Parts: sequence; C-alpha cells; structure tokens
Amino acid sequence: MASSSWLPVVVCALLLLQAVPAARAARAFFVFGDSLVDNGNNNYLVTTARANSWPYGIDTPDHRATGRFSNGKNVPDLISESLGSEPVLPYLSPELDGDKLLVGANFASAGIGILNDTGIQFANIIRISKQLTYFEQYQHRLAKLIGPDQAARVVASALTLITLGGNDFVNNYYLVPYSVRSREFSLPDYIKYILSEYKQVLRRIHGLGARRILVTGVGPIGCVPAELALHSLDGRCDPELQRASEAYNPQLEAMLAELNAEVGNGAGGNGPVYVGVNTRRMHADFIDDPHAYGFATASVACCGQGPYNGIGICTMVSSLCANRDQYVFWDAFHPTERANKLIAQQYVSGTTDYISPMNVSTIIMLDRHLHD
Repeated sequence: MASSSWLPVVVCALLLLQAVPAARAARAFFVFGDSLVDNGNNNYLVTTARANSWPYGIDTPDHRATGRFSNGKNVPDLISESLGSEPVLPYLSPELDGDKLLVGANFASAGIGILNDTGIQFANIIRISKQLTYFEQYQHRLAKLIGPDQAARVVASALTLITLGGNDFVNNYYLVPYSVRSREFSLPDYIKYILSEYKQVLRRIHGLGARRILVTGVGPIGCVPAELALHSLDGRCDPELQRASEAYNPQLEAMLAELNAEVGNGAGGNGPVYVGVNTRRMHADFIDDPHAYGFATASVACCGQGPYNGIGICTMVSSLCANRDQYVFWDAFHPTERANKLIAQQYVSGTTDYISPMNVSTIIMLDRHLHD
C-alpha cells in the first residue's frame, strides 16, 4: 500500500469512534489491567511505575500529565467515546463519587501482570487480585447510591475490558537472563501456567457480575523500542519474544472459548460473555507497514533515549519528537494517541481477525434493549 493511502483509514477511524450517539451512553465501563490501560491509579501510589510528569500528556487539552502512558488518550478513553460516554475515572481518584460511579471505573495499574510476582521491581502497584477487591468495593459503593438491585443491573449491562499478559513476559520471564520463572518453566509450560491463573481471574470477574468482557491478547512485544534497544542492531523484532506472543495468543483464544461454553450467554442472553481482542494483529498492521498508515517509523519511540529511544523512561530531559502523529510508539513500550485511535477503531468495528466473535459496535446493538 502506498504511503499516500493512509488518510482514508484515519478519517474512517475517527468517524467510527464517534458513531454511537451520546444519547445511548447508558452503560458503565470497567477497566482492569496494566499500563496500556492505566489512566492514573498509580499517581496515587508510591511507585516508580507512574506517568505523572511532562512530557506525558503533552497533547491533552491542558498539556499536562494525567497518569496515562501516552502523549494523550489511551484505548479506554477512545472506547468510552464509542459508548458516547465520558472517560471513566481511576478508582483511586477522590473525584470518583456520586453520579460519577454510574459511568464505571478504571482499576488498572501500570506494571502488573497475571502473576503476583510480575513487576516486583515496581513495588507498590495494584495487582489483579487487589483490582478485583476494589471492584467489589465499587459495587458496595454503587449499591449505597442506587440500591443493590439496580447496582447489579449496572454491572451486568456494563462493558468490561481487561488487558494483561505482556508484563508476564517482558517484566518476568524475560526480565533478566535465567530469571526465576525461566528456570522453573520452559516457555510452553509457562504459557500454560499463566493461562491457568488467568482463567481463574476471568472466572472471578464473571462471578462478580460482569457479562461483556473484552480480553486482550499479548501484542508484538518483541517489536517495542525497549526490546529493540536491547536485542536488535537492524530494527528487526526480537524473535524469542515474538515466539512467546505467537504461542500465547492462540491458547488464550481457546481458553476464552472454553469459558464461554462454561458460563453461557452474556448480557440479556445475547452472544458470548468473553470477547477476544487480537492486539498483536492490531499493532502488527502498522508495525509491518507504518507508511501505509501515515507513520514515519514503527521502531523508534517519540520520547526516550538511547537506541530507538528505547532505554529508560520518558522524562523532560529525554529526546522528544516534534510530531507525535508520525510515531507508532510514544515511549519505550506504549503507543501514541494516534496509534491508539487506529487500535480502538478495530475494537469498535473490526472484523473477526481483530476481535472475535464480535466487535463493540455489535455488542452495543445486541444490548441496546438493556439501556432503553
């Protein structure tokens, strides 16, 4: 595809993200996971895993860091737009109270993984078990506001997103040579182990009342600038990390199919509870051919230092690109807002190659009667 062909793709993405009128924004939105979806919880923690200083947030309206690992919006923000809703607040935000609870909550915390020993170098982060405990607390708070029956309906009719798994490889199994987990497990056995743990997490979310759960796979982790800086001399993705995500994602899809067979239909009895999101494919489109999507590079981060701007974190003394829209990656691990918009487009309207067995637009149509 020629580089001049990117404009229709972006215009289509923006139109689709705005396709659902605000009048239908009656459903709540819950977010669990790691830094790809954290929108500020870690700002309230004493941890190094924070995005609370400039130039994070440089392209927000007030050009201030928000706790999102982005120059602007992240994927949950853009999904909220597709629901016709305001962005959900971090659960730890003191502003999350009263009617704001009806919008939902974001429980995500940068650095975490499926396993409790993932991200131990970040110390004080909200591990997934604690995120689910907070989800229970949220429901008690909501019940006090609108009553237990109505609170249960809000949760059951909500959209839920969970993004986990990448850190279990880059910040655990492959964190250092001969890591504890790599000595304990071969890669195939490790994948089986983390998926068995993840299955229990997903069952618990369902047990807490969620009935539409988007579950993301692991992206092309061998292609992020941080890994290129460590392992690549020519910009090629690290084959070992790519092998890990290639092996993990099909098994995750199979596990979601098992869970759907186990729990039956989702909200209102229509369609599945668990929806698989192929983030590896979403990212791979513009990593494989960045110019086709209007990007100048998919290997160098906009903000950072060292090879590919992939060493360390993004700070005010880092090398900073002038035009964020030309970069797939904002920092060593995370996409720019513009890349996030293209990813979110596939959540909303993508084919089953990207999100299966149905996309967010289809979910909204199926569940429309729940919010009339």
